[in-house]
Amino acid sequence: MQKDALTLSGAVDDETGDETPPSGADSFMHALSLFWKLQFALIPPEAWGMGWPAFITSLIFIGIWTAIVGELASLFGCVIGLGDAITAITFVALGTSLPDTFASRLATLHDEHADAAIGNITGSNSVNVFLGLGIPWIIGALYHRYAPRGKGQYDVPAGSLGFSLALFSTLAAVALLTLLVRRHFNGGELGGSRKSTRLLSLFFVSLWVIYIVLASLNDKGYLADL
Repeated sequence: MQKDALTLSGAVDDETGDETPPSGADSFMHALSLFWKLQFALIPPEAWGMGWPAFITSLIFIGIWTAIVGELASLFGCVIGLGDAITAITFVALGTSLPDTFASRLATLHDEHADAAIGNITGSNSVNVFLGLGIPWIIGALYHRYAPRGKGQYDVPAGSLGFSLALFSTLAAVALLTLLVRRHFNGGELGGSRKSTRLLSLFFVSLWVIYIVLASLNDKGYLADL
């Protein structure tokens, strides 16, 4: 598998099925992604053990790189003067959510319906909320309850969490309502003319920008009097 990761291959001709020589762009992308290919080569084949070794190994890699991305983003935010809350909703969120974005794009291209693409996003966010918050909270509560150095009670101040959650819920409701409107008028959540899809993409990006700007202003205290 490591040999396959190191091998530079060209594209496959759709008509003849023959492999064409690698182009300059292929060589550049191979060099750019070689580090990641070598890591992917360490994941066992999915045919082994009903796919469980591949699944567990993938989770380990995801956990390692999520921790690295989070730490680097926190250090970068500290260097440029951003607080942990703003860093979390910008750099950390981008680093951990971009793989879901690419996975949804692939699902959109290869699946007949929009269920896989939208379900991938909602499922990923469900895991982040329920497991990403629940499991660390349980570990923290057990540590503070039973560890010799524990304080007996596990309390974490909310900070600006209330405003961020209210803002996120409002914008998420707007996004879901937009998808329902598209289903009613266009017959589906995704697709349509090039102009409409680009306008919708810009609209969803603008919702994210609104969330980032308002949540950051609130964290800095500029919206405290509103």
